[in-house]
This record gives sequence, structure tokens and C-alpha cells, in this order.
Amino acid sequence: MSQKTAPVIAVIAVFAAACALASPLSAQQALKVGVINSQRAFETSSEGKKNAAQLQERNNKIKSDMARMDNEIKQIETKINTQRMTLSPEALMQLQSDLDKKTTGRTRYQEDTARDLQKLQYDIVQKVRTEMVGVVDAIAKEKGLDLVLDLGSSGVVYFNKTIEITDEVIKRYDEAQAAKK
Repeated sequence: MSQKTAPVIAVIAVFAAACALASPLSAQQALKVGVINSQRAFETSSEGKKNAAQLQERNNKIKSDMARMDNEIKQIETKINTQRMTLSPEALMQLQSDLDKKTTGRTRYQEDTARDLQKLQYDIVQKVRTEMVGVVDAIAKEKGLDLVLDLGSSGVVYFNKTIEITDEVIKRYDEAQAAKK
């Protein structure tokens, strides 16, 4: 099964299951579906914006550290290239050793911070989305929705904009977060 067809099959399976559950209720009763764009909800909620700013600040620090390390490496390279003929073999070996250490340190720092930043981003997104599930659940119950699809992961190709609940989720989520403070 390809990566493109897996989400579509999952949506069809969820929809079929919802239809199967709804059909015993009444053949005349229509399935009520809601749609949320969780990515937009995350990006535009106050908590999501705060977390995005935190990630950006962390990313800026990493870039600054990387630029400083690059500058240190460039200085050693320049010193090696300009003084190669006048340096003793020991001094040249020491500079080359320093360059290797700085280069290795930079590579490790880049790998470690990329991994840490990716984990932090994942943790933050999961925390906010988990908190939003309660809001989505409450809205779905209020509106009598049988099924809520996430535009970001469901493979939805078309939907009537009147069934989207993203703005309401963002509003209520922001209110819930403000109430916690």
C-alpha cells in the first residue's frame, strides 16, 4: 500500500464504520460530520503562537551558536592557510588538531540541537493537540456531530465550509488556556 493511498483508505474505513454505526439508528437520519484544520488551529491559537515563538527563539540561538562556531573554524583555516610556510610542524599539527576538534564539535552540536529541536517541536504540538481534543469533543457533542475529520491528516479533498469547526475550536481553546492562568 503506498503512502498516498493509506490515508484515503483510513478515511474511507472511518467513514464506513461511522455509517455502519449510524445506520441502525435510522435510515432517514443523516450522518453529521465536522471538519477541523488542526494545523491552522495550532498556528493561530494563542498557545500555539506562544509555542511557535519559543521554538523560533530556540532556533535563533542555535543559528547564532552555529555562526560563532563557523567563524572560529574559518579563523583557524585562515591561520593555517596564511601561516603554513612559517609555522613549525608541531604548531601546524596543533592548528590542524584544533580545526578537527572544532569541526567535529560543530557537527555534533548541529546534530544534537536538530534532534532536540525536533523533539521539542513534536512534544509541543502533541501537548496542544491533546489539549484541543477536549475542546473538539465538547463542540462535537454540542453540535450533535457523529464524526470530526482533521484536514491535515484525513486526506479530505472537498468539504462544505459550513461544517468546519476550526475557528470555534481556536476560540474555545484560547479561552480555556486563558482561564488556566
